[in-house]
Amino acid sequence: MSRPRAQLWNVEGHGLRWHLVQVCAILPAQKYAERERMLKKFKDLSEREILALAIQNEEEDGRIFGEFADQLREPYPATAQMFEEMREEEAAHRDRLYATFRERFGDHIPLIRREDVKGFLKRRPLWLVRPLGVDAARKHAQVMEMEAVRFYQRAATRVTHIPTRELLNRLADEERKHSETAGELEEKHLTESARAAEDKSHDKLFLLQVIQPGLAGLIDGSISTLAPIFAAAYATHRTWEAFLVGLAASIGAGISMGFTEALSDDGSLTGRGSPWIRGAATGLMTTAGGMGHTLPFLIKDFRIAMIVAFLVVALELATISFIRHKYMDSPFLQVTFQVLIGGVLVLLTGILIGSS
Repeated sequence: MSRPRAQLWNVEGHGLRWHLVQVCAILPAQKYAERERMLKKFKDLSEREILALAIQNEEEDGRIFGEFADQLREPYPATAQMFEEMREEEAAHRDRLYATFRERFGDHIPLIRREDVKGFLKRRPLWLVRPLGVDAARKHAQVMEMEAVRFYQRAATRVTHIPTRELLNRLADEERKHSETAGELEEKHLTESARAAEDKSHDKLFLLQVIQPGLAGLIDGSISTLAPIFAAAYATHRTWEAFLVGLAASIGAGISMGFTEALSDDGSLTGRGSPWIRGAATGLMTTAGGMGHTLPFLIKDFRIAMIVAFLVVALELATISFIRHKYMDSPFLQVTFQVLIGGVLVLLTGILIGSS
């Protein structure tokens, strides 16, 4: 006798939705558990696999140091040279491991990677951490050195072949000294003049990636929104309506400028960094520039609101002039005159249209 339809979909008092939720929750956990069972424990590795893993690790670390050097060569040449020498040291370690492996096990090296063994730190792919910062690269290198030390220390305890054990202990000592070596290389290459040049390069990148997009947004938001806001204020003589117009104009301009900046240049050729960071800086500063002289219209008294708005506009124009003078090395009086002319023309346009 078949069970009632209701019981088919309500096993043990639970509905079909409950069972689907349980299945969706269990499957990822089962996949993770299966993945963990597939990983080999370090204590189960043979001496042949330990040497093969050491060779793989040295090759990977060397490639990472080489990638750091290539990425930082133009903006930070001294740091790039430091990573290049560290890559050469990793290559020397790899060659010594190669020689020992060939002597003991022949030319065929089994494919075993750190991802196949439990206990290794998971590394983010380099393409996920770009654009690469010099501080991030140095910290990444420190973590790699610490992991290499622990690996060789554990590997030496698992090996009974005396020459191989001596090699692993020597490599552990050399990796332990890598932090000191990195400091020596940093002192060697990052002289005062080199560090000053890199600091100047860092300031230039900050200027290209943050200051310029943010300033463009501030100028657009502070000046372009003057006309619609003051036109609405003089046309209606109602502060709330003027506030709504300013709010819409500021947010709309921020979204438009943000997307325009983000889509105009991906930064791969110009070196201006992430387009989304530049777009966010431009959009936020555009909105901030417009909201500065929009907020005074929350004041109910029209005359007081207008006085405060005019003062805010003057402060905004002075701020733009100061930023251009400080970061763009422009003469202060010249940039003040340019910004003042532009702001006054847009402001008068809004007032004349609203009063007509």
